[in-house]
Amino acid sequence: MPLDLWLLTFATAIGLSLTPGPNGLLALTHGARFGLRPTIATILGGALGFLILIAASLAGMGALLAASEEVFTAAKWVGAAYLAWLGIGLWRAPATALQGPLPLAQGADPAAHPARLFADGLFVALSNPKALLFYAAFLPQFMRPEATYATQLVLLGGTFLAVEIAYELLLAGLAVRAAPWLHRHGRAFNRATGATFVAVGAVIASARG
Repeated sequence: MPLDLWLLTFATAIGLSLTPGPNGLLALTHGARFGLRPTIATILGGALGFLILIAASLAGMGALLAASEEVFTAAKWVGAAYLAWLGIGLWRAPATALQGPLPLAQGADPAAHPARLFADGLFVALSNPKALLFYAAFLPQFMRPEATYATQLVLLGGTFLAVEIAYELLLAGLAVRAAPWLHRHGRAFNRATGATFVAVGAVIASARG
């Protein structure tokens, strides 16, 4: 890939990451509830989800999703239901101080288990079929016909993932710095973020392919 094309890809990835989305909100929420180190599992789960979407888009799955109304409808309702379930869980969660990387045996919230956090990040990334359609429409602009699938997945996918991971780490770190405020207003924060996830789910459910 020529350097100028990669720089354009890099700049576009930054712009895309700065656009508010469910995974950024999740990194912020988990950073506030559990601390930076546990939230790394959330961010890595989301990165895997985005990598799956990018790989599927480059392989043509986005075109299939766009062409099949039934598949798109099923995918968006599954995604909307998951985000709504996640939002309701956050709404009902009590206000908690940052727990850091405490082991479960010492009384840490089971929701802070690395596997649970990783799964949350993964499924939130995969929950929006619009993301797959976006990648399918967007990535071909940066593809080179002479490059192999693996090369383009590494270059394009790697660029987008590196930027997204850095951005979500920043969000989680900022949430940790706001810990004193969140300790006082944690229940309100949980309800606000929970309601936002439910609203995002509703938007996804009402979306058209």
